[in-house]
Amino acid sequence: MEAISRAKLQQMSDEDLMEHFQSGYEEAFNLLVDRYQDRLHNFLYRYTHNHQDCEDLVQETFFRVFRSRHSYERIAKFSTWMYTIAINLAKSLYKKKKRMTTVTIHKDPDDSEDRPMKLEDTNILPDDSLHEKMCMDELEKALMELSEDFREVVVLRDIQQLTYEEIADIADLPMGTVKSRINRGRAHLQELLENHVYPGTISA
Repeated sequence: MEAISRAKLQQMSDEDLMEHFQSGYEEAFNLLVDRYQDRLHNFLYRYTHNHQDCEDLVQETFFRVFRSRHSYERIAKFSTWMYTIAINLAKSLYKKKKRMTTVTIHKDPDDSEDRPMKLEDTNILPDDSLHEKMCMDELEKALMELSEDFREVVVLRDIQQLTYEEIADIADLPMGTVKSRINRGRAHLQELLENHVYPGTISA
């Protein structure tokens, strides 16, 4: 296998890097991680609003890219393929956490005075106190108030700046549905932001 310099790899497209990675150049994978780590973190944080979950999902996404590299076909953009993996992982985690929101434990099964104790898992809820000093705090909170369907497409379009076609592929939705959700999501987000800045000014 002819050696390829890092400088030459850096000039390649994402899709070229994936082909070289499939051929055994792990340095091509490292470059893809460098290109997308921050963007993927940015997207997943706005989806989960939880730093630890975000870090875990970023690592798991790149692990899946590494492990599933031979399933990638160049007919799809690398970024679309990667974001599809990431969003599916995020949705799975969200569903899992919803199931784990309340658990019941017993102190002693042989104790007749035993009473169930319920513990709330607050990790799936926005912890505003952690982000009060962030410059995009109000946007973060408003995004988390959007429904999952709206939040997904708005973040992909307005924050990740993906095309409608890419979002349709990632979300597995018709183009018309994507555009409708983005428009409705933006409108709802605007209302939420106005209500955060000027609470009580929006009538029902």
